[in-house]
Amino acid sequence: MLTLATSGIRKLYKEEDGLGTLEMILIIAILIAVAIIFKDQIKKIVEGLLKKADKKSNDFMDS
Repeated sequence: MLTLATSGIRKLYKEEDGLGTLEMILIIAILIAVAIIFKDQIKKIVEGLLKKADKKSNDFMDS
């Protein structure tokens, strides 16, 4: 009875091992899809942040 339970637990552990990899692949795929869909908006946000950082660094250097 104990060996049956032990083998069942080992089997369950082995089956779930590949599940983590699948979840990571799905998360990465969703992030890539979102990045592609909102590419223009992301580009505008990043450009705005870089302009602000450039302005602030120039103000700091001029002071």
